[in-house]
Amino acid sequence: MSAREPSPGSGRLRLWAWEFWGFVSKEAQACLFAGLFFAAVFCVPRAGLWGLPRYDLLLLIALLIQAGMVISGRESRDELKAIGLFHVLGFALEVFKTSAAVKSWSYPDFAYTKLLGVPLFAGFMYAAVGSYIIQAWRLLQLRVLHHPPYWMAGLMALAIYLNFFTQHFWVDVRWYLAAGALGLYARSQILFRPQQRELRMPLWLGLVLVAFFIWLAENLGTFFGLWSYPHQLGAWARVHMSKWSSWSLLVLISFTLVVQLKHIRQRVQVPD
Repeated sequence: MSAREPSPGSGRLRLWAWEFWGFVSKEAQACLFAGLFFAAVFCVPRAGLWGLPRYDLLLLIALLIQAGMVISGRESRDELKAIGLFHVLGFALEVFKTSAAVKSWSYPDFAYTKLLGVPLFAGFMYAAVGSYIIQAWRLLQLRVLHHPPYWMAGLMALAIYLNFFTQHFWVDVRWYLAAGALGLYARSQILFRPQQRELRMPLWLGLVLVAFFIWLAENLGTFFGLWSYPHQLGAWARVHMSKWSSWSLLVLISFTLVVQLKHIRQRVQVPD
């Protein structure tokens, strides 16, 4: 081998660097809605602007971002319907969790657009998760191998969602459901293509990693006083790590909804 010829090792390194760059850049594009929304959280003062409270401004900004996603063609009208469902399910959960009987967290600031104690922008934080999954699916050309039967996945997602409500007046079976979900998706793998190579990872690992970054974002949200947990009322403190497990289950619900609503059977391998 001459001195000018690149070694096989350096060629593989460049290839993996190219794939890594493709993954990072497409992940950033998939996070467009969430990124723009959290940029607004950082930029809008807590006192609001132009006589409008912060929560109301964030709702307006979220609506403008969502409209821009559809008008620009980044999201289709069918995908908008799916994201709207995320918004409704998330808002219902927020209303229950912030109710006087539960008080898991609270939105302390005043807003004209509060309904049952919850600002209407809150549902968009759940919709952002759905938007990310939809965008990542398209940009990374996701395929799923060994996906469980649709009805099993649907029942598991429903049971997880209901447990977020029933755990407050019955037994919290979160960890049993998590164990069941791990068994159900034990063989499931995500195949994704950052650039030219198709890579893969266990489905459960992808969901847990997404949930971790949501947990980090939640820490930022509470740091900026967007909402508060009971242990943060006196002074800000880190969000409990247990919320990571909660978000992992919520990401699984979001993933299941995307699979069910998009009906992408040609990209999801379901056993007969």
